[in-house]
Amino acid sequence: MIEQQVLFEKKGSIGIITLNRPGQSNAVTAEMAAELKAIRSGIRWDSDIHVFLIMGKGPDFCIGTDPEVYGLFDNREDLVTHLSLASSIASLTQPTIAVIQGNALGQGLELALACDIRFASDQSHFSMSQINSREMPFDGGTQRLPRLVGRTKALELILTGMTVGATEANRMGLINRVYSQIELIPSALKIAEDLSAKGPVALRYAKEAVMKGLDLTLDQGLRLEADLYYLLHTTHDRQEGIMAFREKRTPEFKGK
Repeated sequence: MIEQQVLFEKKGSIGIITLNRPGQSNAVTAEMAAELKAIRSGIRWDSDIHVFLIMGKGPDFCIGTDPEVYGLFDNREDLVTHLSLASSIASLTQPTIAVIQGNALGQGLELALACDIRFASDQSHFSMSQINSREMPFDGGTQRLPRLVGRTKALELILTGMTVGATEANRMGLINRVYSQIELIPSALKIAEDLSAKGPVALRYAKEAVMKGLDLTLDQGLRLEADLYYLLHTTHDRQEGIMAFREKRTPEFKGK
């Protein structure tokens, strides 16, 4: 029986996506990318899921593209088509949290960059290492990295292939928080639980305003923010939040 390379489970209103090639440090294959796309298609519009955690099984998050796959494709266009997986995570409308235990290298870092929030252990290392193999990022790294850390630092990381530890990655804004190995997953789950208790529609709209607003002028972004704010006030969840506050009870959000 062939073991799945990507696992998915629901824990309450939290969806947990786990890369499942621990013996290969979760190196990316075409099968892994295909499985992630299939999972994404099945869960993307699941209103019962309010937040996603993305992690790797074993000691590493993901060390990049499995080098054995390069010989499986006739051209680089096919390789990009079949190996890209960051867009599967970036297209989720719910907040996404990367839980980075161990290394996030090459395409593994590109996957982490596609998440909205990144938590790492103090043992984690990060590298856009493709240049060391005479390659370059192809899964969004050249576009998402400078949006996080700025053009100068992004070029340094991409052109040199240098590796940075969790403390430096946190300092430059590559990750949000650093935890000990023992604290990482419980802390990420606690924050995911806190997020999942909030209004899911408000979470999605706030994420949309930020992500789409980055590609707009300030005036356009402000109009988008206002439109989504007005739209939020027409939802069931908004009315439920008001009623729960007045009645001094926990709101029961429906994601509608």
